[in-house]
Amino acid sequence: MLAAIDAAIAAGDDHAVTSALRGAMCALIRDPEVELPACVHTPVEGHYARRELYRSAEHGYSIVAMTWGPGQGTPIHDHDGLWCVEGIWRGTLEIAQYELLESDDTRFRFRAASGMQAGVGSAGSLIPPHEYHTIRNASADTIAVSLHVYQAPIVHCARFRLERDGWYLRQEDALAVDTVD
Repeated sequence: MLAAIDAAIAAGDDHAVTSALRGAMCALIRDPEVELPACVHTPVEGHYARRELYRSAEHGYSIVAMTWGPGQGTPIHDHDGLWCVEGIWRGTLEIAQYELLESDDTRFRFRAASGMQAGVGSAGSLIPPHEYHTIRNASADTIAVSLHVYQAPIVHCARFRLERDGWYLRQEDALAVDTVD
């Protein structure tokens, strides 16, 4: 898996890298020889689990597995200016992308730009400034697992909370990492 990701990272600019990573991710998910660690199939009560599996000393990227219990999801958030490629290894996730319409540096207004149901074997990417999105496991009874390759370790992001007037307030959040057993 690391060799395939390293090869994609060498593709050039952000668009070429994320395109190559999407193709590599889809191939890896469909390869029966590639398995994620057993721990990533166990959800965490109260929030989706983030488990960092690898950091590349040579290329700087980070690989994080996320485990989504039934109904778990995120608010609108960004990736702190980092590109990301996300692949679905188990279950189905609802992914909605948002376009930033305006901001006064305190409040932000978004418009839903696209939405999709992503299932096993699919992969997508986010490249700043088009990085605002939500992810949610809409299932009431099954777990979903996604694998995320970030340009660099992502340690914080901005999450956006809807106010009553249609504006969102920005909140900087440190991103916790759950243990890998």
